[in-house]
Amino acid sequence: MARVVADYDLCESNALCEAVAPDVFRLDDDDFLQIDDGTVTDENRARIEQAVASCPKAALKIVDE
Repeated sequence: MARVVADYDLCESNALCEAVAPDVFRLDDDDFLQIDDGTVTDENRARIEQAVASCPKAALKIVDE
């Protein structure tokens, strides 16, 4: 199984990932990135990969568990 994870030291909460996959990523009330369900599935893999690629700080990555 694979998951998407964030390096919060790099993340600037630009919300580009949220725009691509709002069912996975969201900004909380304090404008900090939250990953609601980071499980990468066949159904969401393309969107998560696009979100990872769109991160201007390279703060997102997919890891195998």
